[in-house]
Amino acid sequence: MNIQPASRMNLVQEYYFSTKLKQIADMRAKGIDVLNLGIGSPDLPPSPETIEALAETAKNPKNHAYQSYVGVPAFREAFADWYQTYFNVTLNPVTEILPLLGSKEGIMHISMTYLEAGDEVLVPNPGYPTYRAASLLAGATVVEYELSEDRGWLPDLKELAKKDLSKVKLMWVNYPHMPTGAKANKAFFEELRDFAKNHNILIVNDNPYSFILNDNPMSILSVEGMKDVALELNSLSKSQNMAGWRVGMLAGKAEYVSNVLRFKSNMDSGMFLPLQLAAVKALQNPKSWYDELNAIYKVRQQTVFKLMDLLECEYDTAQTGMFVWAKIPEKYTSGYELSDLILEKSAVFITPGGIFGSAGDRYIRISLCAEVSLFENAIMRIKD
Repeated sequence: MNIQPASRMNLVQEYYFSTKLKQIADMRAKGIDVLNLGIGSPDLPPSPETIEALAETAKNPKNHAYQSYVGVPAFREAFADWYQTYFNVTLNPVTEILPLLGSKEGIMHISMTYLEAGDEVLVPNPGYPTYRAASLLAGATVVEYELSEDRGWLPDLKELAKKDLSKVKLMWVNYPHMPTGAKANKAFFEELRDFAKNHNILIVNDNPYSFILNDNPMSILSVEGMKDVALELNSLSKSQNMAGWRVGMLAGKAEYVSNVLRFKSNMDSGMFLPLQLAAVKALQNPKSWYDELNAIYKVRQQTVFKLMDLLECEYDTAQTGMFVWAKIPEKYTSGYELSDLILEKSAVFITPGGIFGSAGDRYIRISLCAEVSLFENAIMRIKD
């Protein structure tokens, strides 16, 4: 037999971290103690109330059946309250919120709902690789818009407007931005809203990092008139330390959300009820929860800055999110070279910025999802 994968698979490669984790596992199997500073998977637990809610509700034998495709009302209402409390955004929990099995799932659902052959989609460079992969798998043509440090990692919308955008249907944005940690402000979002209206483009903001090392969480939907042109993805993976739980949401105009639901309802059978009920507790965490979490991340960030200093890298001390993004010295040809060198010589893995696009080639990224002692260990190894 000779069963070949579909031709669309030629458009994408295995996710970089998937292949890198295999290499790290192989090194560890050979007795090499690799320190992984790459992936942003929170090492801290969710709140005790969240874990207790999961354990208690899972004991109920009636809580293990198939669930609604749109989640239980309490779950959607908790998301709506969360957005009202922290983003000053009013959402109808019945029509304007769609729970997701993680926001990464939402990226694919949105792409399959709105994109097809002949469509173009604007994707940031550097940016999260899944935007590109999902767009290509949906049959669309990817059009990169380059971000630069000089512009604070914000797109130049005036320059973009000079291009032929007649085939562009969707634009991915991601603020606070991953991998750079850059923030957007109201003035930029207003300009983005007008850009979208003028060119008939649906904006999707991916917003999972707004609570990490950021004193002023912001939703794109807080800007007047934005619901007419934009959707927003959010997640509990980072803000509530629930990455493995796969709990996310899509918010926006009822018409846009219901279109995505039509696709999603053919892909899964709803979220495990105890997960939903536990997520309600997580969304009710007080502001002090975020303050305590950020106090830990701040100490870690300061230690990683020392590591970056050791590597002679340049960085913005005001960056947000659970990573540190830094520009490498001129003596290295790329972030890949520096990353490979450190892995080979010090058994420390640091993410090369080039995996997020060519505009990231001269950068590296370190995750803050590890104890300070691990970063100090990495510093000692690199010094040696």
